[in-house]
Amino acid sequence: MTPRLEAAIAAATALLRAADGLLIGAGAGMGVDSGLPDFRGDHGFWRAYPPLAAAGIRFVEIANPDRFESDPTLAWGFYGHRLALYRATVPHAGFAVLRELGARLPHGAFVFTSNVDGQFGRAGFADERIVECHGSIHHLQCTRPCGAAIWPADAVAPVVDAATCRMAAPLPRCPHCGALARPNILMFGDGRWVDARTATQYDRLDTWRRRVGRLVVVELGAGTDVPSVRRMVEAQRAPLIRINPRAPDVAPGRGVGLPLGALDALVTLRACLD
Repeated sequence: MTPRLEAAIAAATALLRAADGLLIGAGAGMGVDSGLPDFRGDHGFWRAYPPLAAAGIRFVEIANPDRFESDPTLAWGFYGHRLALYRATVPHAGFAVLRELGARLPHGAFVFTSNVDGQFGRAGFADERIVECHGSIHHLQCTRPCGAAIWPADAVAPVVDAATCRMAAPLPRCPHCGALARPNILMFGDGRWVDARTATQYDRLDTWRRRVGRLVVVELGAGTDVPSVRRMVEAQRAPLIRINPRAPDVAPGRGVGLPLGALDALVTLRACLD
């Protein structure tokens, strides 16, 4: 460990010790240590989905509500595969470290994530302490939509052909009107996302945030291409610990950056706090 990194870790530890509440901002990089792909660029996406690479279909073109109209078995093949993958993935040990860090503080921790994988819930964080700003693959809505209904995807058992990335029938249907259902995820160019569930999550975060007097933010694996998490945590005007192996920079006087992966950094911080 370099002297510069040691100093950064010491500074981050001091920020955690001084706080009374922890806001966790998490992007796709948070799941890498669990073995999940982060779809960094089209080439990273195509490595995870060779049939889509062969067809020249980019991430923005498959993660798009129009695909459910033009090619529903392919759209559901992509999302069905992801649903099965996320259900089978065990959250890495860094999630437990974050729970421990929050448990040390009077107001605990709250999660703000752009990830749709549900990993924080699987890792034991209460639903009432999570904002999924892009929605969740574990919930469905109508593709039309015919209304504001959102329901769990528990009944979906995806069977996906790995060679074609197409999901076998029957495809999920809206229980209210019978139209095709889709994940309750904010997609690219999406004017049909039903945001009621996420709006309620934001309300809970606002209520919690007003109670916290000495907030510290730990941001993990949040990218710059779709900077939803970065923008939100920087808007808090609170000390920021940015954990990111590729883009750890923090504005002067705003906090500290750790050029590490999520699991490595969290285990190191916990050891320093003990």
